Amino acid sequence: MRRLRQAKIVATLGPASSSKEAIQALFDAGADVFRFNFSHGSHQDHQARCNIVREIERAAGRPIAILADLQGPKLRVGQFAEGRVTLLAGAEFTLDRDPTPGDVHRVCLPHPELFEVVDAGQSLLLDDGKLRLAVLGRGADRRSIRTRVVSGGVLSDRKGVNVPDVVLPIPALTEKDLRDLDFALDMGADWIALSFVQRPEDVLQARAIIGDRAALLSKLEKPAALDGLDAIVAVSDAIMVARGDLGVELPPERVPGVQKRILRACRQHGKPIVIATQMLESMIGAPVPTRAEASDVASAIYDGADAVMLSAESASGAYPVEAVRIMDRIIGEVEKDPLYRQMIDAQNQAPQPNSGDAICSALRDVTRIVGAVATVTYTSSGHTSLRAARERPTAPILSVTPNLSTARRLVLAWGVHSTVSQEVRNVDRMVAAACQAALEQGFAVAGDSIAITAGVPFGQPGSTNLLRIAQIWPVVPAAAA
Repeated sequence: MRRLRQAKIVATLGPASSSKEAIQALFDAGADVFRFNFSHGSHQDHQARCNIVREIERAAGRPIAILADLQGPKLRVGQFAEGRVTLLAGAEFTLDRDPTPGDVHRVCLPHPELFEVVDAGQSLLLDDGKLRLAVLGRGADRRSIRTRVVSGGVLSDRKGVNVPDVVLPIPALTEKDLRDLDFALDMGADWIALSFVQRPEDVLQARAIIGDRAALLSKLEKPAALDGLDAIVAVSDAIMVARGDLGVELPPERVPGVQKRILRACRQHGKPIVIATQMLESMIGAPVPTRAEASDVASAIYDGADAVMLSAESASGAYPVEAVRIMDRIIGEVEKDPLYRQMIDAQNQAPQPNSGDAICSALRDVTRIVGAVATVTYTSSGHTSLRAARERPTAPILSVTPNLSTARRLVLAWGVHSTVSQEVRNVDRMVAAACQAALEQGFAVAGDSIAITAGVPFGQPGSTNLLRIAQIWPVVPAAAA
């Protein structure tokens, strides 16, 4: 089942999409990557969904990627004696370390590390930014934070707390995350999404645990991450612009510009980028999106995003399959627009002074000049395919690899159509494997030309140094031969 588009769709699984029939319908509608949200559901739930995805993958004969999204260090207030309170603008409100249920004057904040860094003049945002508190100061014993309510409203048990003005001294992996990570790796997740990344060290900590068992995607949800953006992108395998918490901690008018800045950084580094959160939010309860939502998805594609993501729309909404279908249609419509190619070409980055970039830059031009119907990348680690994707060639990228794990990870990347082939040991066999894959996957017919790139010696990661043009010859039946 070949996709006739280059950008990918990530669909979150949940209560509305747990059965084999539902997941199959999402895949048939266009989902390329399935996201497992470890903020919800049990390990048993995730394992059952994983088994279904792998069953669908085997039947389709096409790699499907699984993204395990860790919850991260989500900060929350404690509980209230009556379950909720109404905070009025202008009133004083205290957050402290007393576990006693709160009231209209105070509540427990069970995160002692915050009392060390929060100070007068800063802001606290509660319940996804619906309430805003201005910090007046903290107690001498650093066990309380005095605030004044700037924007009031109803605050109930365990609502989230955002601290936009500081880098929080908390690890990116909580005890729950470590348990979930261990399970996700054993389950066979292809990508691990690390939440609330603030600095490169957060990514390196996770990398030390994950090793090469999965690829690592960093979710940018804190303004602090923007200060070290290039360094974070450099040590990550992919990036997600998680506009939920990011949109809470940043003024709304800054989010579009920040999104474009992150997109440019990822394109420069050749790292896949996923745009997420509220893309088709209204489709949680409606069969069609708003025109503004359709424009939001289209804008991400025009900007060169590798993938766009559905969250509650596919996990718990009333129209999960319809949401994937309309996203597929929006992407297809954008990619047919001549302006899209102009915008993609205008974003092209200068190649780095190394053989891999030089070859893939030449590959882009060769594909266009000779009219190749496909760009075939033979890769073991995925490096060659990712460098080719960075160039955004006009012909689709057919990635051929002997490693199923590599094929699954590459599903996330722009324009990459992943296939698994037997390992080859010489150039002639590699060219033959590329031609066979182009024929079998429907990218070429006899007489077409394809452009092929690979790294020699084969199996050595990061060694892209070969570029070939090959013509597809008719397949001669065994009897006739």
